Amino acid sequence: MPSAENLKARSEFQDKKLGIFLHWGVYAMMGQGEWVMNNRNINYEEYAKLPAGFYPSKFNAEEWVKAFKEAGVNYITFTSRHHDGFSMFNSKASEGYNIVEATPFKRDVIKELADACAKYGITLNFYYSHLDWHRLDYPLGSTGRQLGRPTDQQNWKSYYNFMNAQFTELLTQYGPIGAIWFDGVWDHAGDAVPFDWQLEEQYALIHKLQPSCLVGNNHHKNLNPGEDIQIFERDLPGQNNAGFSGGMQVSDEVPLESCQTMSDVWGYNITDAHFKSTKELIQMLVHAAGLNANLLMNIGPQPDGQLPAESLKRLKEIGEWTSQYGETIYGTRGGLVTPRDWGVTTQKGNKLYVHILKWQDKGLFLPVTDHKLSNAKLFKDGSQVKLVKSKEGYLLELPAVPDDIDTVVEFTID
Repeated sequence: MPSAENLKARSEFQDKKLGIFLHWGVYAMMGQGEWVMNNRNINYEEYAKLPAGFYPSKFNAEEWVKAFKEAGVNYITFTSRHHDGFSMFNSKASEGYNIVEATPFKRDVIKELADACAKYGITLNFYYSHLDWHRLDYPLGSTGRQLGRPTDQQNWKSYYNFMNAQFTELLTQYGPIGAIWFDGVWDHAGDAVPFDWQLEEQYALIHKLQPSCLVGNNHHKNLNPGEDIQIFERDLPGQNNAGFSGGMQVSDEVPLESCQTMSDVWGYNITDAHFKSTKELIQMLVHAAGLNANLLMNIGPQPDGQLPAESLKRLKEIGEWTSQYGETIYGTRGGLVTPRDWGVTTQKGNKLYVHILKWQDKGLFLPVTDHKLSNAKLFKDGSQVKLVKSKEGYLLELPAVPDDIDTVVEFTID
Protein backbone atom coordinates (compact mmCIF):
# COMPACT_ATOMS: atom_id res chain seq x y z
CA MET A 1 0.00 0.00 0.00
CA PRO A 2 1.28 3.50 -0.81
CA SER A 3 2.19 5.56 2.24
CA ALA A 4 0.22 8.63 3.31
CA GLU A 5 3.14 10.81 2.15
CA ASN A 6 3.06 9.10 -1.24
CA LEU A 7 -0.69 9.59 -1.72
CA LYS A 8 -0.41 13.25 -0.74
CA ALA A 9 2.44 13.72 -3.22
CA ARG A 10 0.38 12.10 -5.98
CA SER A 11 -2.46 14.56 -5.42
CA GLU A 12 -0.07 17.52 -5.32
CA PHE A 13 1.55 16.30 -8.54
CA GLN A 14 -1.86 16.24 -10.25
CA ASP A 15 -2.40 19.86 -9.20
CA LYS A 16 0.79 21.08 -10.90
CA LYS A 17 -0.38 20.47 -14.51
CA LEU A 18 2.63 22.02 -16.30
CA GLY A 19 6.21 20.78 -16.13
CA ILE A 20 9.38 21.35 -18.13
CA PHE A 21 11.50 18.44 -19.35
CA LEU A 22 15.19 19.24 -19.82
CA HIS A 23 17.30 16.93 -21.98
CA TRP A 24 20.84 18.20 -21.46
CA GLY A 25 24.18 16.46 -21.43
CA VAL A 26 27.52 16.32 -23.23
CA TYR A 27 25.63 15.09 -26.33
CA ALA A 28 24.51 18.71 -26.80
CA MET A 29 28.04 19.43 -28.05
CA MET A 30 27.38 17.25 -31.11
CA GLY A 31 24.15 19.12 -31.97
CA GLN A 32 22.47 15.91 -33.11
CA GLY A 33 20.22 14.95 -30.23
CA GLU A 34 20.62 12.75 -27.17
CA TRP A 35 20.85 9.49 -29.17
CA VAL A 36 23.88 10.61 -31.22
CA MET A 37 26.24 8.08 -29.61
CA ASN A 38 24.08 5.17 -30.72
CA ASN A 39 22.83 6.67 -33.98
CA ARG A 40 26.34 7.49 -35.24
CA ASN A 41 27.92 4.34 -33.75
CA ILE A 42 30.50 6.40 -31.85
CA ASN A 43 33.04 4.19 -30.11
CA TYR A 44 32.46 4.26 -26.35
CA GLU A 45 36.06 5.26 -25.65
CA GLU A 46 35.96 8.09 -28.22
CA TYR A 47 32.63 9.38 -26.86
CA ALA A 48 34.15 9.47 -23.38
CA LYS A 49 36.50 12.21 -24.62
CA LEU A 50 33.60 14.65 -25.08
CA PRO A 51 33.34 15.72 -21.41
CA ALA A 52 36.90 17.13 -21.53
CA GLY A 53 35.60 19.85 -23.85
CA PHE A 54 32.23 20.49 -22.18
CA TYR A 55 32.17 24.01 -20.75
CA PRO A 56 28.67 25.55 -20.76
CA SER A 57 29.91 29.04 -19.91
CA LYS A 58 26.47 30.66 -20.18
CA PHE A 59 24.63 28.24 -17.90
CA ASN A 60 22.70 30.08 -15.22
CA ALA A 61 20.32 27.94 -13.20
CA GLU A 62 18.48 30.91 -11.77
CA GLU A 63 17.81 32.37 -15.22
CA TRP A 64 16.41 29.03 -16.37
CA VAL A 65 14.17 28.55 -13.34
CA LYS A 66 12.99 32.17 -13.35
CA ALA A 67 11.92 31.81 -17.00
CA PHE A 68 10.04 28.63 -16.13
CA LYS A 69 8.36 30.25 -13.13
CA GLU A 70 7.19 33.18 -15.23
CA ALA A 71 5.75 30.71 -17.76
CA GLY A 72 3.58 29.09 -15.08
CA VAL A 73 5.69 25.94 -14.79
CA ASN A 74 5.40 24.08 -11.49
CA TYR A 75 8.01 21.35 -11.84
CA ILE A 76 11.15 20.44 -13.77
CA THR A 77 12.31 16.98 -14.82
CA PHE A 78 16.06 17.07 -15.53
CA THR A 79 18.18 14.37 -17.17
CA SER A 80 20.47 13.37 -14.33
CA ARG A 81 21.88 10.59 -16.51
CA HIS A 82 20.85 9.67 -20.06
CA HIS A 83 21.59 6.58 -22.17
CA ASP A 84 25.16 7.74 -22.83
CA GLY A 85 25.86 7.04 -19.15
CA PHE A 86 27.29 10.47 -18.33
CA SER A 87 26.17 11.79 -14.93
CA MET A 88 25.19 15.45 -14.86
CA PHE A 89 25.79 15.67 -11.12
CA ASN A 90 28.59 15.12 -8.62
CA SER A 91 28.36 11.34 -8.46
CA LYS A 92 30.92 9.38 -6.49
CA ALA A 93 29.29 6.20 -7.81
CA SER A 94 30.27 7.32 -11.33
CA GLU A 95 33.77 8.40 -10.38
CA GLY A 96 35.61 10.14 -13.20
CA TYR A 97 32.58 10.22 -15.50
CA ASN A 98 30.46 13.03 -14.13
CA ILE A 99 30.18 16.75 -14.81
CA VAL A 100 32.25 17.79 -11.79
CA GLU A 101 35.20 15.44 -12.33
CA ALA A 102 35.28 14.92 -16.10
CA THR A 103 34.69 18.45 -17.44
CA PRO A 104 36.58 21.73 -17.14
CA PHE A 105 33.27 23.26 -16.00
CA LYS A 106 33.56 21.40 -12.68
CA ARG A 107 30.18 22.61 -11.41
CA ASP A 108 27.31 20.47 -10.18
CA VAL A 109 24.46 21.78 -12.34
CA ILE A 110 21.91 19.73 -10.42
CA LYS A 111 22.95 21.38 -7.15
CA GLU A 112 22.54 24.79 -8.77
CA LEU A 113 19.15 23.81 -10.22
CA ALA A 114 18.02 22.44 -6.85
CA ASP A 115 18.94 25.73 -5.15
CA ALA A 116 17.15 27.80 -7.81
CA CYS A 117 14.06 25.57 -7.66
CA ALA A 118 13.91 25.95 -3.88
CA LYS A 119 14.15 29.73 -4.28
CA TYR A 120 11.30 29.95 -6.81
CA GLY A 121 9.04 27.24 -5.37
CA ILE A 122 9.39 24.79 -8.25
CA THR A 123 9.62 21.03 -7.70
CA LEU A 124 12.70 19.25 -9.07
CA ASN A 125 12.37 15.75 -10.56
CA PHE A 126 15.07 13.55 -12.09
CA TYR A 127 15.05 11.62 -15.35
CA TYR A 128 17.21 8.50 -15.02
CA SER A 129 18.15 6.01 -17.74
CA HIS A 130 18.01 2.33 -16.91
CA LEU A 131 20.24 1.54 -19.89
CA ASP A 132 23.84 2.64 -20.31
CA TRP A 133 26.00 2.72 -23.46
CA HIS A 134 29.15 3.55 -21.47
CA ARG A 135 29.42 1.19 -18.51
CA LEU A 136 30.85 -2.20 -19.36
CA ASP A 137 28.84 -3.98 -16.66
CA TYR A 138 25.50 -3.00 -18.23
CA PRO A 139 23.97 -6.14 -19.81
CA LEU A 140 23.68 -5.30 -23.51
CA GLY A 141 20.19 -4.92 -24.88
CA SER A 142 18.87 -4.02 -28.32
CA THR A 143 20.74 -0.68 -28.51
CA GLY A 144 24.40 0.28 -28.23
CA ARG A 145 25.71 -2.83 -29.97
CA GLN A 146 28.00 -1.05 -32.45
CA LEU A 147 29.99 1.04 -29.97
CA GLY A 148 33.05 -1.18 -29.60
CA ARG A 149 32.22 -2.31 -26.09
CA PRO A 150 33.73 -5.60 -24.91
CA THR A 151 31.04 -8.13 -24.09
CA ASP A 152 32.82 -10.16 -21.43
CA GLN A 153 32.35 -7.71 -18.56
CA GLN A 154 28.56 -7.56 -18.37
CA ASN A 155 27.47 -7.96 -14.76
CA TRP A 156 23.90 -7.21 -13.76
CA LYS A 157 24.52 -7.30 -10.00
CA SER A 158 27.35 -4.76 -10.31
CA TYR A 159 25.28 -2.49 -12.55
CA TYR A 160 22.20 -2.76 -10.34
CA ASN A 161 24.22 -1.80 -7.26
CA PHE A 162 25.68 1.15 -9.18
CA MET A 163 22.23 2.47 -10.05
CA ASN A 164 21.01 2.14 -6.48
CA ALA A 165 24.10 3.99 -5.26
CA GLN A 166 23.23 6.84 -7.63
CA PHE A 167 19.63 6.99 -6.41
CA THR A 168 20.97 7.27 -2.89
CA GLU A 169 23.12 10.21 -3.99
CA LEU A 170 20.29 11.91 -5.87
CA LEU A 171 17.85 11.53 -2.99
CA THR A 172 20.20 12.53 -0.17
CA GLN A 173 22.29 15.36 -1.65
CA TYR A 174 19.77 17.72 -3.27
CA GLY A 175 16.87 18.18 -0.87
CA PRO A 176 13.27 17.06 -1.47
CA ILE A 177 12.82 15.52 -4.94
CA GLY A 178 9.39 15.21 -6.54
CA ALA A 179 9.90 12.14 -8.71
CA ILE A 180 12.31 9.76 -10.40
CA TRP A 181 11.37 9.44 -14.10
CA PHE A 182 12.78 6.20 -15.53
CA ASP A 183 13.47 5.39 -19.16
CA GLY A 184 15.13 2.54 -21.03
CA VAL A 185 13.73 -0.79 -19.82
CA TRP A 186 12.43 -1.27 -23.36
CA ASP A 187 16.10 -1.94 -24.28
CA HIS A 188 15.49 -5.56 -23.22
CA ALA A 189 11.90 -5.86 -24.44
CA GLY A 190 12.97 -8.26 -27.20
CA ASP A 191 14.87 -10.68 -24.97
CA ALA A 192 13.92 -14.34 -25.45
CA VAL A 193 13.84 -14.70 -21.66
CA PRO A 194 12.15 -11.73 -19.92
CA PHE A 195 14.79 -9.53 -18.30
CA ASP A 196 14.35 -8.99 -14.56
CA TRP A 197 15.10 -5.35 -13.81
CA GLN A 198 14.26 -5.89 -10.11
CA LEU A 199 12.07 -2.80 -10.30
CA GLU A 200 10.04 -3.41 -7.15
CA GLU A 201 13.16 -3.47 -4.99
CA GLN A 202 14.49 -0.35 -6.71
CA TYR A 203 11.19 1.49 -6.27
CA ALA A 204 11.09 0.45 -2.61
CA LEU A 205 14.56 1.96 -2.11
CA ILE A 206 13.41 5.26 -3.63
CA HIS A 207 10.29 5.35 -1.47
CA LYS A 208 12.39 4.53 1.59
CA LEU A 209 14.90 7.30 0.90
CA GLN A 210 12.16 9.87 0.28
CA PRO A 211 8.59 8.63 0.98
CA SER A 212 7.13 11.58 -0.97
CA CYS A 213 9.24 10.93 -4.06
CA LEU A 214 7.08 9.51 -6.83
CA VAL A 215 8.17 6.89 -9.36
CA GLY A 216 7.29 6.96 -13.06
CA ASN A 217 8.61 4.67 -15.77
CA ASN A 218 8.46 5.36 -19.49
CA HIS A 219 8.23 1.67 -20.42
CA HIS A 220 5.21 2.05 -22.75
CA LYS A 221 3.26 -0.64 -20.87
CA ASN A 222 0.65 -0.82 -18.15
CA LEU A 223 1.72 0.05 -14.62
CA ASN A 224 4.01 -2.12 -12.52
CA PRO A 225 3.68 -2.38 -8.72
CA GLY A 226 5.31 0.58 -7.00
CA GLU A 227 4.81 3.08 -9.85
CA ASP A 228 3.07 6.33 -8.93
CA ILE A 229 2.76 8.09 -12.31
CA GLN A 230 1.59 6.74 -15.67
CA ILE A 231 3.59 8.24 -18.54
CA PHE A 232 2.47 8.73 -22.14
CA GLU A 233 5.28 9.58 -24.55
CA ARG A 234 4.41 12.11 -27.29
CA ASP A 235 0.71 11.39 -26.80
CA LEU A 236 -2.19 12.29 -24.59
CA PRO A 237 -3.70 9.53 -22.44
CA GLY A 238 -5.80 7.19 -24.56
CA GLN A 239 -4.06 8.13 -27.81
CA ASN A 240 -1.38 6.27 -29.75
CA ASN A 241 -0.46 8.62 -32.58
CA ALA A 242 3.26 8.27 -31.85
CA GLY A 243 3.14 4.48 -31.62
CA PHE A 244 4.42 4.15 -28.06
CA SER A 245 1.14 3.66 -26.18
CA GLY A 246 -0.50 0.77 -28.00
CA GLY A 247 -2.25 -1.53 -25.56
CA MET A 248 -1.80 0.80 -22.59
CA GLN A 249 -4.87 1.13 -20.43
CA VAL A 250 -5.32 4.56 -18.89
CA SER A 251 -5.11 4.23 -15.12
CA ASP A 252 -7.66 5.82 -12.82
CA GLU A 253 -5.53 5.11 -9.75
CA VAL A 254 -2.40 7.21 -10.32
CA PRO A 255 -1.60 10.64 -11.82
CA LEU A 256 -1.16 10.82 -15.59
CA GLU A 257 1.54 12.69 -17.49
CA SER A 258 2.00 13.37 -21.18
CA CYS A 259 5.54 14.28 -22.28
CA GLN A 260 5.99 16.20 -25.52
CA THR A 261 8.77 17.98 -27.37
CA MET A 262 8.59 21.71 -27.97
CA SER A 263 10.36 21.15 -31.31
CA ASP A 264 10.89 17.79 -33.06
CA VAL A 265 13.53 16.31 -30.78
CA TRP A 266 14.43 15.94 -27.10
CA GLY A 267 18.14 16.82 -26.92
CA TYR A 268 19.58 19.87 -28.69
CA ASN A 269 19.72 19.45 -32.46
CA ILE A 270 21.35 22.28 -34.41
CA THR A 271 19.23 21.60 -37.54
CA ASP A 272 15.87 21.32 -35.79
CA ALA A 273 13.85 24.50 -36.30
CA HIS A 274 10.43 22.83 -36.27
CA PHE A 275 9.07 24.41 -33.11
CA LYS A 276 5.42 23.95 -32.29
CA SER A 277 3.45 27.18 -32.17
CA THR A 278 2.51 28.72 -28.83
CA LYS A 279 -1.13 28.06 -29.68
CA GLU A 280 -0.40 24.38 -30.24
CA LEU A 281 1.50 24.08 -26.96
CA ILE A 282 -1.18 25.85 -24.92
CA GLN A 283 -3.92 23.75 -26.46
CA MET A 284 -1.84 20.64 -25.70
CA LEU A 285 -1.68 21.75 -22.05
CA VAL A 286 -5.43 22.33 -21.93
CA HIS A 287 -6.19 19.00 -23.62
CA ALA A 288 -3.97 17.25 -21.06
CA ALA A 289 -5.76 18.96 -18.16
CA GLY A 290 -9.13 17.95 -19.61
CA LEU A 291 -7.91 14.37 -19.65
CA ASN A 292 -6.86 14.68 -16.01
CA ALA A 293 -3.17 14.70 -16.95
CA ASN A 294 -0.11 16.92 -16.65
CA LEU A 295 1.91 18.14 -19.62
CA LEU A 296 5.70 17.72 -19.41
CA MET A 297 6.99 20.01 -22.17
CA ASN A 298 10.55 19.40 -23.34
CA ILE A 299 13.39 21.82 -24.07
CA GLY A 300 16.89 20.81 -25.23
CA PRO A 301 19.35 23.42 -23.88
CA GLN A 302 22.28 24.47 -26.06
CA PRO A 303 25.86 23.29 -25.42
CA ASP A 304 26.75 26.75 -24.05
CA GLY A 305 24.12 26.36 -21.33
CA GLN A 306 21.51 28.69 -22.75
CA LEU A 307 17.90 27.84 -23.53
CA PRO A 308 17.14 28.22 -27.26
CA ALA A 309 15.67 31.61 -28.16
CA GLU A 310 12.61 29.97 -29.75
CA SER A 311 11.93 28.09 -26.51
CA LEU A 312 12.23 31.27 -24.45
CA LYS A 313 9.84 33.08 -26.79
CA ARG A 314 7.23 30.38 -26.35
CA LEU A 315 7.74 30.24 -22.59
CA LYS A 316 7.07 33.97 -22.40
CA GLU A 317 3.88 33.65 -24.44
CA ILE A 318 2.71 30.63 -22.44
CA GLY A 319 3.31 32.67 -19.29
CA GLU A 320 1.07 35.42 -20.59
CA TRP A 321 -1.68 32.84 -21.04
CA THR A 322 -1.19 31.04 -17.69
CA SER A 323 -1.14 34.35 -15.81
CA GLN A 324 -4.68 34.93 -17.07
CA TYR A 325 -6.10 31.42 -17.34
CA GLY A 326 -3.96 29.33 -14.97
CA GLU A 327 -6.80 29.14 -12.45
CA THR A 328 -8.80 27.09 -14.96
CA ILE A 329 -6.19 24.30 -15.13
CA TYR A 330 -4.01 24.33 -11.96
CA GLY A 331 -5.49 22.20 -9.20
CA THR A 332 -8.29 20.98 -11.45
CA ARG A 333 -9.41 17.52 -12.49
CA GLY A 334 -11.15 16.40 -15.67
CA GLY A 335 -14.62 17.98 -15.79
CA LEU A 336 -18.21 16.75 -16.07
CA VAL A 337 -18.13 16.70 -19.86
CA THR A 338 -15.63 14.27 -21.35
CA PRO A 339 -13.32 15.59 -24.09
CA ARG A 340 -15.03 16.51 -27.36
CA ASP A 341 -13.88 17.62 -30.80
CA TRP A 342 -14.42 21.24 -29.72
CA GLY A 343 -12.38 21.01 -26.53
CA VAL A 344 -12.41 19.83 -22.92
CA THR A 345 -13.72 20.68 -19.47
CA THR A 346 -11.91 21.01 -16.15
CA GLN A 347 -13.33 21.21 -12.67
CA LYS A 348 -12.30 22.52 -9.26
CA GLY A 349 -14.70 22.49 -6.33
CA ASN A 350 -18.05 23.77 -7.57
CA LYS A 351 -16.52 25.49 -10.61
CA LEU A 352 -16.70 23.95 -14.07
CA TYR A 353 -14.54 25.40 -16.83
CA VAL A 354 -15.47 24.74 -20.45
CA HIS A 355 -12.43 25.18 -22.70
CA ILE A 356 -13.53 25.80 -26.29
CA LEU A 357 -10.50 25.22 -28.50
CA LYS A 358 -12.01 24.75 -31.94
CA TRP A 359 -15.61 25.70 -32.75
CA GLN A 360 -17.31 27.53 -35.60
CA ASP A 361 -20.69 28.39 -34.07
CA LYS A 362 -21.99 30.62 -31.30
CA GLY A 363 -24.09 27.79 -29.88
CA LEU A 364 -22.52 24.91 -27.94
CA PHE A 365 -24.42 22.01 -26.37
CA LEU A 366 -23.27 20.48 -23.07
CA PRO A 367 -24.77 17.05 -22.28
CA VAL A 368 -25.03 17.59 -18.52
CA THR A 369 -28.14 16.08 -16.92
CA ASP A 370 -27.00 14.91 -13.48
CA HIS A 371 -25.94 18.36 -12.24
CA LYS A 372 -27.42 21.84 -12.31
CA LEU A 373 -25.30 24.52 -13.95
CA SER A 374 -25.71 28.24 -13.38
CA ASN A 375 -23.92 31.59 -13.59
CA ALA A 376 -22.30 31.02 -16.98
CA LYS A 377 -19.72 33.70 -17.80
CA LEU A 378 -16.68 34.26 -19.95
CA PHE A 379 -13.65 33.72 -17.76
CA LYS A 380 -11.55 36.45 -19.38
CA ASP A 381 -13.88 39.35 -18.55
CA GLY A 382 -16.73 37.96 -16.43
CA SER A 383 -19.41 38.84 -18.99
CA GLN A 384 -22.53 36.70 -18.72
CA VAL A 385 -23.26 33.95 -21.23
CA LYS A 386 -26.82 32.86 -21.93
CA LEU A 387 -27.60 29.34 -20.79
CA VAL A 388 -30.69 27.44 -21.96
CA LYS A 389 -31.63 24.25 -20.10
CA SER A 390 -33.35 21.24 -21.63
CA LYS A 391 -33.86 17.68 -20.46
CA GLU A 392 -30.86 16.62 -22.57
CA GLY A 393 -28.51 19.22 -21.08
CA TYR A 394 -27.58 22.87 -21.58
CA LEU A 395 -27.18 25.06 -24.64
CA LEU A 396 -24.55 27.76 -24.38
CA GLU A 397 -25.27 30.85 -26.46
CA LEU A 398 -21.93 32.63 -26.87
CA PRO A 399 -21.75 36.33 -27.78
CA ALA A 400 -19.53 35.52 -30.79
CA VAL A 401 -17.90 32.60 -32.56
CA PRO A 402 -14.88 31.60 -30.41
CA ASP A 403 -11.60 32.72 -31.94
CA ASP A 404 -9.21 32.74 -28.95
CA ILE A 405 -6.56 30.07 -28.37
CA ASP A 406 -8.88 28.90 -25.59
CA THR A 407 -12.29 30.46 -24.99
CA VAL A 408 -13.10 29.56 -21.37
CA VAL A 409 -16.62 29.66 -19.98
CA GLU A 410 -16.97 29.32 -16.21
CA PHE A 411 -20.01 27.75 -14.54
CA THR A 412 -21.15 27.19 -11.01
CA ILE A 413 -22.21 23.60 -10.25
CA ASP A 414 -25.17 23.80 -7.88
